[in-house]
Amino acid sequence: MKYSKIIKIVLWILMAVSVAIGVWGFAADFNDASVNALLRWAYVMVGIAIGVAVIIGFAIAVINNPKSLVKMLIYLVGCAVIVGVAYALASGDPLVGYIGTQPEASTLKMTDTILNLAYIACGAAILAIIFGACFSAYRNRK
Repeated sequence: MKYSKIIKIVLWILMAVSVAIGVWGFAADFNDASVNALLRWAYVMVGIAIGVAVIIGFAIAVINNPKSLVKMLIYLVGCAVIVGVAYALASGDPLVGYIGTQPEASTLKMTDTILNLAYIACGAAILAIIFGACFSAYRNRK
């Protein structure tokens, strides 16, 4: 069996499970159990995607240029540091003005971490645009 066939079968299975969980969510009118299942499945899918990207990147780096592993490890450590800083900055304070049961403290901390990561990514994108435009203008100044 070729690798492409195996990958195609796995992708079809993942899509079938995703559709089944989505249909169940609609049928259950998105109650707590179905929403939790949808969120957990989304976490699994994101984890699989990140894992596959890292593993494939690692494999390609080993095959093409073993010295690039150091650069890859530096990037991974940099990403871990950024996530750690975002987690350290996350307050996890209870929701103000929310009527209902408050989410757990760990959920609030993780939500704040994700928001901080979004802010950091947005700031980095804006800085990259500004510095890219300035650098391009400087190079084309001739």
